Amino acid sequence: MMIIGNGKLLTRSTSNPWLTDGAVCVRGNIIQEVNTTNELLIKYPDVDYIDAKGGIIMPGFINTHNHIYSAMARGLSVQGHNPNNFLEILEGLWWNIDRKLTLEQTKYSALTTYIDCIKNGVTTVFDHHASYGATRDSLFVIGDAAKELGVRTCLCYEVSDRNGEAQMKEAVAENEAFINASLKDDSDMQKGMMGLHAAFTLSDKTLSYCGEHKPDEVGYHIHVAEGIDDLHHSLQHYGKRVVNRLMDMNILGPKTITAHCIYINPQEMDLLKETDTMIVHNPESNMGNAVGCPPTMEQFHKGIVTGLGTDGYTNDMLESMKVANILHKHNTCNPQAAWGEVPAMLFENNRIIANRYFNTPLGTLEPGAAADIIVMDYQPLTPMNVNNINSHILFGMNGKNVVTTIINGKVVMKDRELIGIDEERILASSREQAALLWKSING
Repeated sequence: MMIIGNGKLLTRSTSNPWLTDGAVCVRGNIIQEVNTTNELLIKYPDVDYIDAKGGIIMPGFINTHNHIYSAMARGLSVQGHNPNNFLEILEGLWWNIDRKLTLEQTKYSALTTYIDCIKNGVTTVFDHHASYGATRDSLFVIGDAAKELGVRTCLCYEVSDRNGEAQMKEAVAENEAFINASLKDDSDMQKGMMGLHAAFTLSDKTLSYCGEHKPDEVGYHIHVAEGIDDLHHSLQHYGKRVVNRLMDMNILGPKTITAHCIYINPQEMDLLKETDTMIVHNPESNMGNAVGCPPTMEQFHKGIVTGLGTDGYTNDMLESMKVANILHKHNTCNPQAAWGEVPAMLFENNRIIANRYFNTPLGTLEPGAAADIIVMDYQPLTPMNVNNINSHILFGMNGKNVVTTIINGKVVMKDRELIGIDEERILASSREQAALLWKSING
């Protein structure tokens, strides 16, 4: 057993959300009890104890849309690549990278990303992978990296027609194999989905093929109307908008994640709501790719389960929270926008999304929930309580405030030191692999 105490406890539960001097008792990989520090230490005197030193004890963050394979793009300059639009970014950078990735490079993309997640308090990651240079076993390589570092993860491979039918079918096979393996894994640490790139690179024949090879227990993870070209392609080739086409192809549903959803209209939002399909908003990516701002506030208020992701731009969920907060104020010219919606996306809806895949309750600190716990080193300069904690998080904290990360009851970082992880060796190997990848891209 283990107790994490002597901190301001933010449980995110409805029954007992805040304790000024709180503690969490963990038995195995599950939270046993939540109470004051003194009460738990008296009740369980001979257990391991982690002193939060007056910081914030809270649930680990959940990232509902990431791209691990993008890790090795940091610092990369592709010769002759000066994109003027989103399609050129995809073709010149991301598809260029994924066509050349080896399994070893995928491995170190995963190891370095998961390390960064641990250091930023992200305990659960939904990833959307592509490595058409080495598709077979790529999800298993990423899954092994997650196991090695102890991170909870849900993986899929990006099916696309862009590289021909043979590679499309290999991508579907990789999804199917990993999904089936995850369904047999009773650790509740790894799950799988059927990954799809975007409607404009997927024929109806391919979507039907994916459906034939998708186990019923899971849904899809797909980019939807991220760029205007996705919408134009759907209208020109199918005579319908993107979400309507996905509806007709049986892609929507409560287990499906639609990332971005920028160029969708109210009728499409109604379809997403009626089918209980999930949306994940990725503010930094949308701004960086200059694709526009999605109608996230409208989506949220329609009651669509709308979460927050990073799309590979960062592994610091608080960075995305800050950007989302100001993006929607700026876009709507409304200073009242996003105050309540964005924290709900990060702390409530990401939990809902994750709990549609993982069996043990995530995103809350209460008895029976997964022991995914972080400690933030933060001392407020103004009064702090359960009613204003989100404001303190927004304006006073970032991922680097995380000093301790516990995942599934295992301490993976304590006092900013990774436990049992040779970060220096992993980063050195990652640099070597990145240099090989860059050489293969630029010749």
